[in-house]
Amino acid sequence: MRHGFKLGESEFDIGLSRAHAGYRLHIGDREVPVDLTTDGPGNRLLRCGKSLDEVIIATHGDDIYIHLDGATHHLRYEHPLQRLAELREAVAGDTIYASMPGSLIALEVAERDCVSQGQTLLIIESMKMETTFAAPRDGVVQRIHVETGVTFNKGDALLTLEPEAREPEAGESES
Repeated sequence: MRHGFKLGESEFDIGLSRAHAGYRLHIGDREVPVDLTTDGPGNRLLRCGKSLDEVIIATHGDDIYIHLDGATHHLRYEHPLQRLAELREAVAGDTIYASMPGSLIALEVAERDCVSQGQTLLIIESMKMETTFAAPRDGVVQRIHVETGVTFNKGDALLTLEPEAREPEAGESES
């Protein structure tokens, strides 16, 4: 099984499998023999490939702290289902979908409008209830997929945002 870890802002997809002596660490298409042994109270030895180092390892929930070669490294375990949900949100986060069938009763923005996170975008009616949709982030309205008074089905796209264009800073060239 592969697991996700974050080290700073970098993400790593890592697998661990049993081997004849210890384990094998799978990073990308590389495979490295590893083993962690205890050498007295509080002393642990990490063998990674041909290297043997003394390490201190502490865990707190999904956080792993590794002290190695005079430096402490903070890793954070990411559950596979959480990583998948975050990936889906990143891909679908720019489009607002209907959570139920209904009709558009109010449109508060137009295409190309700049919007701020939390700003009301549209209001739908479904089963005699009104639901307000707000901008999930700052951006620009790229496309409005429905018209006022027109009905739609659950899962239909209602509105799509694109990132807000930023002004080039002094000395920066436009590309």
